[in-house]
Amino acid sequence: MDVSDDLVNGWYGVLYMLVFVFSIQTLVVGKSTSWQFMNFQLLAITFCAYFLNIHVPYYFFGPIVLVYMVFNQSLGYWQSWGHAITLMAFFWTLNFVRLRFHNLKIEPFVYMITVIGYGGPLWTWMKFKFNFTWSTFWQEWLYMTIFEALLYIYITMLSHDSEVKLQLEKFASHDALTQTGNFAAYKDDIECLFSDSVKKERPLSMMMFDIDHFKNINDTYGHLTGDHVLQQVSSVVQTVLDANDSKVLFYRTGGEEFNVVFPGYTVNDTKIIVNQIFIAINHLQIHSGVKPVSVSISVGVSELTSDDKTSMDFYNRVDQNLYYSKRNGRMRVTVA
Repeated sequence: MDVSDDLVNGWYGVLYMLVFVFSIQTLVVGKSTSWQFMNFQLLAITFCAYFLNIHVPYYFFGPIVLVYMVFNQSLGYWQSWGHAITLMAFFWTLNFVRLRFHNLKIEPFVYMITVIGYGGPLWTWMKFKFNFTWSTFWQEWLYMTIFEALLYIYITMLSHDSEVKLQLEKFASHDALTQTGNFAAYKDDIECLFSDSVKKERPLSMMMFDIDHFKNINDTYGHLTGDHVLQQVSSVVQTVLDANDSKVLFYRTGGEEFNVVFPGYTVNDTKIIVNQIFIAINHLQIHSGVKPVSVSISVGVSELTSDDKTSMDFYNRVDQNLYYSKRNGRMRVTVA
């Protein structure tokens, strides 16, 4: 049975709300001071609605609120009904603000306007119900504002750190020019794939190619054109792979040398993709400057065998096939 992401997200939101809100309220249920933990509950709701971006449909939210009111012994208070309706509106407004203003410059201002704007009515309902002093009302509203601001700053800092780490990981494993995997990523992946293929007796194939006469392209047209050629060739290969099988891996392992790794493929299985790449690049004309640059590639392809004791043995055999193509006229595919 297919389960939609929205349904899973909704149930996740339900469970999250139950854990946070009900566990806190358990400490003060039935007491005249049960309002004292409301700011913590509002922070939990803000965290779910805004920072986790959990969307809870009305047909989930309504029953949760009713169960909470029964649990909190507040079903007979009109102030509690007003508070519940305002709370649901607060949750859905946070969802909207997140969707509409996320990553915009005005996001923190809209966020603060939202939490301050709803904080007043929410604490007003509590003032009417528990009849605490107006000084307590203003104090709690101020505390809520401060807590919500600190939550925003803290989560934003964590998110920024995570984004920086992701960027650093990408730089460490991707070639900056072509956006393909780099040699370090290839080494890590091929070790895992080699070990898995040997252990499970699964096929593993690899295609290695480089651009013919690439030094002449650099010498004739300049390095900027050479870089453009590398980018265009990489883009064509990635387009072919995306159209066939996203699980096939693509790396730039040298200056003009590239490797395509086929997990679970025999050599015969790779023919369609290899031929598509070969034909696409050999018909490629790259316009960079006055004169278009024609590109061709030489290719070596092989499959993992029992003679390959290490991943480097496998690499070297594919590399030998590539150089056989280069020594025998270039612009050809050698499979062995």
